[in-house]
Amino acid sequence: MSEPQAHTFEFGNFRLCAAKRLLLKGDGEAVPLMPKAFDTLLYLVEHKGKVIEKDELMSAIWADTIVEENNLTQNISILRRVLGEKHGENRFIATVPGHGYKFVAEVRQIDAAKKSEPPALADRLQPEAEGQFATDKARTTQVKTASRFWLIALVVFSILGISSLGVYQWRGNIKPVADTPIKTVAVLPFKPVVAENRNEALEMGMADTLISKLSGGEDITVRPLSSVRRYVALEQDSLTAGRELNVEAVLDGSIQTSGERIRISARLIRAGDGKQLWAEQFDEKFTDIFAIQDSISERVATALKIRLRGKEKKHDTENVEAYQLYMKGSFHASKLILPEAKKGVEYFQQAITIDPNYALPYVGLSRAYLSFSLSGDIPENVAIPKAKAAALRAVELDDTLADSHVAVGMIAFWYDWNWSEAEKRYQRALELDPNNAAAQFLYAHLKSNLGRHEEAVTMGKRARELDPLSLITNSAEGQSLFFAGRSDEALSRLQKTLELDPNFWHAHLVLSMVYTEKGMFAEAVAEADKAAKFSGGNSQAVATKGYALAKSGKPVDARGVLAELQKLSTSRYVAPYNFAIIFNALGENDTALDYLEKAFAEKNVLLVFLKVDPKWNNLRNDPRYKDLLWRIGLQP
Repeated sequence: MSEPQAHTFEFGNFRLCAAKRLLLKGDGEAVPLMPKAFDTLLYLVEHKGKVIEKDELMSAIWADTIVEENNLTQNISILRRVLGEKHGENRFIATVPGHGYKFVAEVRQIDAAKKSEPPALADRLQPEAEGQFATDKARTTQVKTASRFWLIALVVFSILGISSLGVYQWRGNIKPVADTPIKTVAVLPFKPVVAENRNEALEMGMADTLISKLSGGEDITVRPLSSVRRYVALEQDSLTAGRELNVEAVLDGSIQTSGERIRISARLIRAGDGKQLWAEQFDEKFTDIFAIQDSISERVATALKIRLRGKEKKHDTENVEAYQLYMKGSFHASKLILPEAKKGVEYFQQAITIDPNYALPYVGLSRAYLSFSLSGDIPENVAIPKAKAAALRAVELDDTLADSHVAVGMIAFWYDWNWSEAEKRYQRALELDPNNAAAQFLYAHLKSNLGRHEEAVTMGKRARELDPLSLITNSAEGQSLFFAGRSDEALSRLQKTLELDPNFWHAHLVLSMVYTEKGMFAEAVAEADKAAKFSGGNSQAVATKGYALAKSGKPVDARGVLAELQKLSTSRYVAPYNFAIIFNALGENDTALDYLEKAFAEKNVLLVFLKVDPKWNNLRNDPRYKDLLWRIGLQP
């Protein structure tokens, strides 16, 4: 591109200084732009109101190099993002289908002599020469030789900066927050540069890894993946997400792969006003993805003035293929639907085959197998021993991984009924990661089922604060309030959960339980129907409807539900506990206890509710019931 004229242009809330190659926003905040993106913007602004053919624009920006049209498209996309254009808006740059682009905003040209930028600011933000190597040695001895090579790399991969790991870093764009220290951050799922080529497992996996690296310290709270996974839409506005997640800063980014290379851009923005605190792009071989993740976490920590406690350099595996398989497994298993969870198991097992010492796939396996039983679709004595073996192996491989202890604690709670071991594991997880939302949530669940209601409610609230958009965390808090005898508060929390997702079946299930105890039977039946519908026919939801019908004085209808469960049990597993609650509501106590004994023999996970669920209040003085509680460890 020819030398720019010494002009300054103003448009919207921006000022573009051609001589100093600066884009300024508002009161003088510098907006980071790499050379080719800056050249593209300057050319469009200088030819405001005119349709610039793509060929003309590419020839002007890449005068001595043959490049693909995709490079121009990416530059335009970057410019629209930094100018604050939302999807479908054309406030600054309009696409003219079949031709090119036009700068449509009103532009005011200002005499540079009358309005110049502070030299110190310009000098500090002046990008380094394209093609400059990352290492000190290369910077001093190989700049000229490398210039042409890195120019081509910039064209092909749109590199925005050089990192100390061998990727192009824009110097001086790490800016520690000068205002009140930021204490809460959300890492959003990364987005694809090219929508047609998206890899959701990789996009979610990048966010998951960075969440893990930034978490663990008491000086920062990072929202867990369960809260941010909903923000996967390509048109998602990061500031809106930040406000909904109630955080002070948001880390987001984009991913593009090309052959064996991967290009990742990342930025840290303040949620309150959208101010960019840090931004950088990385281009490397895919095999160096761990180095990129380290670099991003280090730079974010620098911008936020936090310590990472060594986690930024800890890699759970050095095998990229195993890492990719783990990400795919997590992506599928997190959907909590049996067919998807089974896919997750397959990917986890493949990852373990490649790297038997990789702890995280074992954690994923444990959770997936446990979800099989919690869904009521597979008997506990089939799935949970596999979950237990995987969890113990995870701890054996990495005793410092909080999620490994959480996994062992879940088995101790749901299957072994070893309450002290479960508590010890959750406490250990919180020692390793004080803001681990899963540990907080599950520890609250344990305390609730043991009848330690005040502790459970307090910890459940803290779990929700850490993971505000997690449906199960919100719903379980409502359940704990219900078991604590605070039904009105439970209703409020459950209704707020359904504001997040009207189709979340567990919230409808607990609502049905609350309505039944309040004598609002029509509402209870309606909520149980919704729970069954949205869960795909979960047998616990069906049984909860039968319980509500029996308590409402409709024994015939309740027995109809019993017949439905009997028929269902011929094609899939139905836990004996679900028959027991209906027989108990019908007043057939001995039959109900018989089914509870069957549930005990199968180590049915639902027995953990016997101490606190008001469904069983009528049996609390029954010797058989007391003996059952004693054998489970719930009777003092």
